[in-house]
Amino acid sequence: MSSRRIFIKQAAGAGALLASGLFPINALAAKDYFKLTILHTNDLHSRIEAFPMDGSRNEGKAGMAARAGLINRIRQEEEHVLLFDAGDIFQGTPYFNFFHGELELRLMSQMGYDAATIGNHEFDSGIENLAKQLQHSNFPFITSNYDFSNTVMAGKTVPYKVFEKGKLKIGVLGVGIELDGLVPENLYGSTRYLDPVKKANEISSILRHELDCDFIICLSHLGLKYNTEKVSDEVLAQNSRYIDLIIGGHTHTYMKNPNSYENLDSQEVLVFQTGSSGVYLGRMDYYFENKFSQKRALGTTVIVK
Repeated sequence: MSSRRIFIKQAAGAGALLASGLFPINALAAKDYFKLTILHTNDLHSRIEAFPMDGSRNEGKAGMAARAGLINRIRQEEEHVLLFDAGDIFQGTPYFNFFHGELELRLMSQMGYDAATIGNHEFDSGIENLAKQLQHSNFPFITSNYDFSNTVMAGKTVPYKVFEKGKLKIGVLGVGIELDGLVPENLYGSTRYLDPVKKANEISSILRHELDCDFIICLSHLGLKYNTEKVSDEVLAQNSRYIDLIIGGHTHTYMKNPNSYENLDSQEVLVFQTGSSGVYLGRMDYYFENKFSQKRALGTTVIVK
């Protein structure tokens, strides 16, 4: 087994052990481990306030204030934390109808998001509005397979970004879903959709071989999986190289723990998504050893209330 595949198998069982206090974290701490905590959201859909107390399944859950408090608590407990979003920040409550995305991005900036990718609903008020609203974000939007060169969005996104936590270099790329047939053409203009698998492999190769990244994350708004040949996170994972973790969105899939797949090189790729509307915060804890060549992962979702 390759040293880059030393994950704890069956992440659901590992998550249960962690929650019960039975996972041997003390054994990990006894060695020379480096811990990275990755927090993530997807499909927030302008859920600024918590769900009302109306007897519904999600009453009292979600909301920006509660999520900010939870994130702050985790940051106080952990030294190395990254926070990402996998798209569809816009649309879903009257806050978007009134503020057109400004409020969402201002609040996420205050929470200290490190990066996000673009979902199809970011185009709901048109590409001009998207370009305008990005001025309210102090974190980058990463998209590797949308070519905005002939639009007002030109230069407003990046194809990848490298983060450094301690001596660990983390490369992040982003891929979005095909807009044709999903979003009216007049809303996305001359945006060109590029093959997400091809672009992801191209960018991840740059991150690994040219920029010497130890760990690679893909922020994806492709959707977890489909019953057709449509490209999904599952398809991307199985046809990828060098990507360690895919943080997904679009299909609003609630996952208590990440799914595990093998890529083209028989290396493990974890895929995680947290439902929608900010009801849950995804959390991945990675433990690295031996100069980052070996790693173990624990993934779970934390309810926001």
